[in-house]
Amino acid sequence: MKLTHKQVLSRAKASDLENVRKLNCWGSRLTDISVCHELPNIEVITLSVNNISTLEPISYCHNLTELYLRKNNISSLNELNYLKPLPRLKILWLSENPCCGADPQKYRMTVLRNLPNLQKLDNQVVTEEELTQALTDGEELTDPQTKISNSDNTLVESSTDQNCSTRESENDLLNFSMEETNKIREQLGMKLLTRDKFSSFSSPTDGEGGRKKRNNILNAVLLLLKDLDTEGLEIVQRTAGQRLHQLQKRELQQES
Repeated sequence: MKLTHKQVLSRAKASDLENVRKLNCWGSRLTDISVCHELPNIEVITLSVNNISTLEPISYCHNLTELYLRKNNISSLNELNYLKPLPRLKILWLSENPCCGADPQKYRMTVLRNLPNLQKLDNQVVTEEELTQALTDGEELTDPQTKISNSDNTLVESSTDQNCSTRESENDLLNFSMEETNKIREQLGMKLLTRDKFSSFSSPTDGEGGRKKRNNILNAVLLLLKDLDTEGLEIVQRTAGQRLHQLQKRELQQES
């Protein structure tokens, strides 16, 4: 069953979709929530006890703070990638979905590793200790085009067409020079690279395409920082700190 514009306006008691702030569609046998593409200002969505299988439409709800999805048909934790662009999401209830698997601890650690800004998961408060533990015990999810099987959490590659499209996109990335790279590093307060070290900045395994992609992403992040408010910057700072801690720990393990 598809959630329609009319149903949304009726349940939310709103005059138009942009004014919808809260929506409760508990137990409505829903399978299609594509109307969420048109709910940019919604803050709370209750979709528990339905037959929803993808979270892609919710990725457009950038002001979302609470999402209730208990007892649906979410089969892969990779669907969480659609929630990563939601900086204000604090409460998520995802239990009793197929993606939760047979190991509740592994499931919780994986969710928190990929959504570290959550304050409550499945009606349980998230602690700082859990967030730290999630960096080592949780799975780092790939993009939504790949899937994780429930039995062994192995990655299944997407179709050949999707892989070709990804390679073409990477080949189209801008070619940043050493001067441009150092300009970005200077803005971040990082040490500038000399010409003899510039080649080592991009690891050999990444190749030219990997360096272009990383630099392009970094430049985009710097541009976005200018538009963030205090809350947004705090989220970025906390997430970056957790990621840095994870990388430093990995480096220490490699050296030992």
